[in-house]
Amino acid sequence: MYPMYEERASALAGAVVWTKSPAPGAAAAAVRPVLPDGCMDLLWTPGRLFVAGPDTRAQLPQGGPGDRFAGIRFAPGTAPAVLGVPAHELRDRRVELADLWGAAGARRLAERVDAAADPVAELESVALETAARRAADGIRPDPLLTRVVRLLDGGAPVAAAAGEVGLGARTLHRRALDAFGYGPKTLARVLRLQRALALVGRGAPYASAAASAGYADQAHFAREMRALSGTTLSGYGARGVPAQAVAPGCFRAPRRVQAAAKRETPIPSGSSTTA
Repeated sequence: MYPMYEERASALAGAVVWTKSPAPGAAAAAVRPVLPDGCMDLLWTPGRLFVAGPDTRAQLPQGGPGDRFAGIRFAPGTAPAVLGVPAHELRDRRVELADLWGAAGARRLAERVDAAADPVAELESVALETAARRAADGIRPDPLLTRVVRLLDGGAPVAAAAGEVGLGARTLHRRALDAFGYGPKTLARVLRLQRALALVGRGAPYASAAASAGYADQAHFAREMRALSGTTLSGYGARGVPAQAVAPGCFRAPRRVQAAAKRETPIPSGSSTTA
């Protein structure tokens, strides 16, 4: 049997709360690596709180099939306001919360979540409380970049998105590094790949998914898949496990699971030179 993955919308705007619970007798199984998706996550496993930064490449799973995990998956550009660190400092990294918030504070929070009757709800409370404190200090996600995400995820070119929000190319790139961990061109590539894979996950042929997602053709889709994931389309698809059981990478859900399970949830990973 496979570990089971569940998610729900969070009270924190744009975020998703998810859990991965081991199935009885769970054994090691081939799982898909987590692909870049524009998200950042605050994660809990008993005795530990850590952060999954924004990814520019596929990540292998942490933990094993018998481990329990929970997480808050932040929509693109929203996590830095809660975590208190620019996204580019966490790019392609898994970082202990103690390294961001101090050992004593992180230990108290881990103990608080561990001791809760509902650790998942407690983890969400930690995120909500932190977001509220930072908002009271005037620290909030950049609303212009929230619009940029929507535009790029809708297939708009970067230049068009920048013009729509009234930002110059250099200003958008600088603000994108802090919010997303990389520049808007990389975010656009990541979101386009996730759009295409979501369509494939719903049964679309590769060529059709490529065209709908905004690729020039299937070969373009295949090249981007290899560039961002390190594997081929067929190789990724061959790692077949039930979608609802997959908790890949940092145990972040693949976009196609979100699309099937909660279509209204926006699909929302760190050096200053990334495009």
